[in-house]
Amino acid sequence: MSIIPITIYGDKILKEKTKPVNDIDSKLIKLIKDMFDTMHNANGIGLAANQVGIDKSLFVIDLSDVEGYEKLKPVVMINPKIVLLSDEKISIEEGCLSVPKLRAEVLRPKMVKVDFFDTDMKEQSIEADELFARVIQHEYDHLFGKFFTDRIGEQMKKRVKKDLQEIRKRKVDVDYPITEKELI
Repeated sequence: MSIIPITIYGDKILKEKTKPVNDIDSKLIKLIKDMFDTMHNANGIGLAANQVGIDKSLFVIDLSDVEGYEKLKPVVMINPKIVLLSDEKISIEEGCLSVPKLRAEVLRPKMVKVDFFDTDMKEQSIEADELFARVIQHEYDHLFGKFFTDRIGEQMKKRVKKDLQEIRKRKVDVDYPITEKELI
């Protein structure tokens, strides 16, 4: 089990679009396993590769500890592409391992369809709704340099501005490893 320090708000890698994965090798499989270990260690339900400092278009999701999702197997999405979003939207409170201790209501489509590759580089397609759809959209945003805080209203952005500055300066208590200084 390897735990990787999580990059946090302000780290440059989190504001850039990630690069596609071209092939699966043992190094990438180890990264995926380490990402699951890192996510579980931090009590997260989703984690994108750039959140652990890796510029690759992939994320992992595990909702099996969430009531109602116990039967959903952990998912690895490589080079995902959202191909459909529902017109119906719902607002749910979100948090993020890269934005510790901060939570805010975010309005997102209720349903999503995403095409991606699995760890055998086989094309897959999933339709998801509710929490699963939300986590997919949240992690997908990370691959394009977006945070959930980019999707909140102006009034809320003003309210959390100071908190985000404190996070950027690493003046936040977390019970999981984060990068010691900004990753450039």
